Amino acid sequence: MASSSSSSSSSSSSSFLMVSLLAVVLIGVASASNMYNDFDITWGDGRGKVLNNGELLTLSLDKTSGSGFKSKNEYLFGKIDMQLKLVAGNSAGTVTAYYLSSQGATWDEIDFEFLGNLSGDPYTVHTNVFSQGKGNREQQFHLWFDPTADFHTYSILWNLHGIIFSVDNIPIREFKNSESIGVLFPKNQPMRIYSSLWNADDWATRGGLIKTDWTNAPFTASYENFNADACVISSGTSSCGSTSNNEKYWLSQELDSTSQEKVTWVQKNYMIYNYCTDTKRFPQGLPKECTI
Repeated sequence: MASSSSSSSSSSSSSFLMVSLLAVVLIGVASASNMYNDFDITWGDGRGKVLNNGELLTLSLDKTSGSGFKSKNEYLFGKIDMQLKLVAGNSAGTVTAYYLSSQGATWDEIDFEFLGNLSGDPYTVHTNVFSQGKGNREQQFHLWFDPTADFHTYSILWNLHGIIFSVDNIPIREFKNSESIGVLFPKNQPMRIYSSLWNADDWATRGGLIKTDWTNAPFTASYENFNADACVISSGTSSCGSTSNNEKYWLSQELDSTSQEKVTWVQKNYMIYNYCTDTKRFPQGLPKECTI
């Protein structure tokens, strides 16, 4: 398990953060999404709202209920970007989940989950990948900024080569397609985008030791500038069927050496859990993909 200690800033760290800020600006300018067109509020009895003529979506949680939404479209591969501003203040016990998922008993899923904490303590960013109903591939991180103070961009790039999780255009994790050594990989089931804000104080903060303080309710997470450069599946047909890789660069994208350096920087400084180093959890041997 890696440490999240606050080491002194290096020049490379500064350059990564400058890239991060530039990416937020560029994605915000490029995106022209309308939440009314892209998403349906699916539960919460009015606690999920689309505001500002479709520019903003908010989810809220109180003691009675949380709320959630899902995308109107299904996707099979793509680059998905969303800007989120997480629950501020004492968010202990709350979870903001943002993920791609198919349906059924052998579902596929690609997860971002944001586990709240006491005021002043860092959020935990939880990532996971499910293939045909099998998960247990968790990596967790803290962040190099306050995710409640402003919007930041959380991205999932998914193609046949692998899955890349990024924050403000800085890759934090790559899950490679390792089918060649018998590892399941999500590649056949279209997935929708889902998000929910809910109470999980039985486990979310310090293993459930810290409970939700309902005097701070309602808790609210905000979403804007959604962008999906992706293959939309409609009636079994992909919108990318006649698209060349030059038009959809992400169809063949993998981490280059510069991006790999960024992953190494994040994982050295901000990773707090990696299933691939948890020998107590896997006494019979680490999962096969951990050998790559």
